[in-house]
Amino acid sequence: MSRHVSMSQPDIHTEDIELVIQVLKSNRLSLGPFLDRFEQSFAAYIGSSHAIAVSSGTAGLHLCIRAADIGPGDEVITTPFSFVASANCILYERATPVFVDIDESSLNIDPRFVSAAVTDRTRAILPVHVFGQPCAMDDLTALSRKHDLVLIEDACEAIGAEFRGRRVGTFGKAAVFGFYPNKQMTMGEGGIITTDDAAWAATFRSLRNQGRTEMGTWLCHERLGFNYRLDEMSAALGLSQLRRIDQLLERRSRIAAFYDALLRDVPGVTLLSPADTTTRLSWFVLVVRLHESISRNSVIDHLSEHGIPTRTYFSPIHLQPYFKEQFGYLNGDFPVAERVARSTLALPFHSNLSDADIEYVATGLKAAVQLATA
Repeated sequence: MSRHVSMSQPDIHTEDIELVIQVLKSNRLSLGPFLDRFEQSFAAYIGSSHAIAVSSGTAGLHLCIRAADIGPGDEVITTPFSFVASANCILYERATPVFVDIDESSLNIDPRFVSAAVTDRTRAILPVHVFGQPCAMDDLTALSRKHDLVLIEDACEAIGAEFRGRRVGTFGKAAVFGFYPNKQMTMGEGGIITTDDAAWAATFRSLRNQGRTEMGTWLCHERLGFNYRLDEMSAALGLSQLRRIDQLLERRSRIAAFYDALLRDVPGVTLLSPADTTTRLSWFVLVVRLHESISRNSVIDHLSEHGIPTRTYFSPIHLQPYFKEQFGYLNGDFPVAERVARSTLALPFHSNLSDADIEYVATGLKAAVQLATA
C-alpha cells in the first residue's frame, strides 16, 4: 500500500509555542529581550564571544562580506557545490566568486584547489560545511593565515558539527548559521553570525539595523545599512529550540544510522559518512549517492509514484543559468562537483520520521534501484 512520507518537517513542541505566545503578549515584537537572550545563549553554545541574529543565513553571509570591506575587483574563493546564497552574497558587493572543486569524499571544498586559486586579488575564503560535514578547517585556516585572507565559515547547514572536537563557527573571522524550516533547528526564517571580534560584532549590529549604532538615536544612520533584523517571535522560537538542540541532533543522528543499517548493502547506493577529522556530523539532510549505472531520474519517478519525495542536492552553482550567462561557465569546469551532483539524492529526513516511515523509504529505494539499474 502506498503512503506519503514528508520530505522535511520542523520539530515544534509545546514549549516552543508557549515562548512565542509570551512575546505576542508582551507588546515588544522587535529588538527586545528575547533577541538578547537568544544571542547570548547561541554564542555560549558555539563557543564564540559574540552572536548577532539576522533575518536569514543569506543576510548574515552578506554582512560578513560587507564587514570584510570586499568589493569590486576583489575575489572570494568558495565552492560550487552549495546552495546559491554562498556565492550570491559575494555578488551583492560586486566582488567575484572564484569556485574551486571539491573533495569527493567529504563533498566539501578541497584545500589543494584553494591554494592554487589564490591571486593578488583574493581577499577571502568562504568554505561551506555542506550537509553538516565540517570542512578541512586546519588546512583552510593555515591557508588563510599564509595568504592573509579573511576566513568566513558558511555553517548554515552545520549547527553543532565538530572538527577534531571543536565546533564549527569558531574557526573563521566570522561564521553564519541558518534556521530555515528544514534545518536541524528552525525559526521559520532567520540566521545568526558568530565572531570573536568585538568591532565586527558592532558593525554587524549596525548593518542589520539600517546603519544605526547602539549609541545613536533611532533616526541617526552612520553607515549604509539594511533591514536584516530578526523579530522577537523568531528569537523566542530560536531560544526554545536551542535549549534542546543536542536532543534534536541526536535524534537526527539515530535516524541517519537507521537509514545506513537498512541501505548499506544495497548495490550502487552509498551514504554520506563522517570524514576522519569529523568528530560530530550535524545531519542536515540524508543524502545518498547512486552509482553511474543507476538512472537517477527513474529512481526519483518510482519513489514519487509511491509517495516518497526526493531532492537532487545540489545542482552546481556554476551551472545555474545566471552564473553561466554572467561568467561563461561550462560543463566540465569542476568535474568532481559535477560528478557528485549527478549522483546525489536526498531522501525524506527530519526528526519526526517514524521507524515505519524510514523502512518504507528504504524498501522503496531498494526496489527503485533494482528497476533503474542499467
